[in-house]
Amino acid sequence: MSDMEDGTERLRGFLNDDPNISEKKMFGGVAFMLNGNMLCGYTSKGQLMVRVGKELEAEARLLPGARDMDFTGRKMGGMLFVDNDALESDAVLLQWIAIATRFVGSLPPK
Repeated sequence: MSDMEDGTERLRGFLNDDPNISEKKMFGGVAFMLNGNMLCGYTSKGQLMVRVGKELEAEARLLPGARDMDFTGRKMGGMLFVDNDALESDAVLLQWIAIATRFVGSLPPK
């Protein structure tokens, strides 16, 4: 399995019990949507992306592995990549899911 497939399966294990979560192909990989809004996912290159919003971005940058998300060379505000070596622990991955959920859960459903 690729990093994208492994990461996606791991996220499914934490997210699939929530009836408000759906999956969508996005950024060449798979994104998990909360009430129709992107929460997190893996790119085709196996990079975890999380949507934390501009309000929580400074707090999220304190979590292990945070770095700018920049597909086109320009930073995408409110979105971060997380280094895979920082995600070996389920506890760390759950922290990332939790902070993304705090932001995305506050958005109106799509």
